[in-house]
Amino acid sequence: QVQLVESGGGLVQAGGSLTLSCAASGRLFTINDMGWYRQTPGKQRELVAGTGSGGRINYADSVKGRFTISRDNAKNTVSLQMNSMKPEDTAIYFCNAEGFYFGTFTRREFRSWGQGTQVTVSS
Repeated sequence: QVQLVESGGGLVQAGGSLTLSCAASGRLFTINDMGWYRQTPGKQRELVAGTGSGGRINYADSVKGRFTISRDNAKNTVSLQMNSMKPEDTAIYFCNAEGFYFGTFTRREFRSWGQGTQVTVSS
């Protein structure tokens, strides 16, 4: 299986910046899509920013122009630079990765989540 470990997050004032990082580890895997989701109490988890294996990048409308996602395929990492943050960005942020892992004669899909990291933006 593939494990995701997140770092970053914390408390920031409105208008400030934070950077989240996520690293994937495991044996014999390849990642197609990698990105960040967030969730607030009582709401569904939503995509914040995502990257595809072909270089595709997409952002939620609410973060366009403020957040930047970057991915290092060689290191299997993804980062989210969050600028001009707003109180409504407050949420638990989760790293996500989807792809394949390989056995001796098998290839299986995986979808993994990080443990989540709290981001709080004070007004």
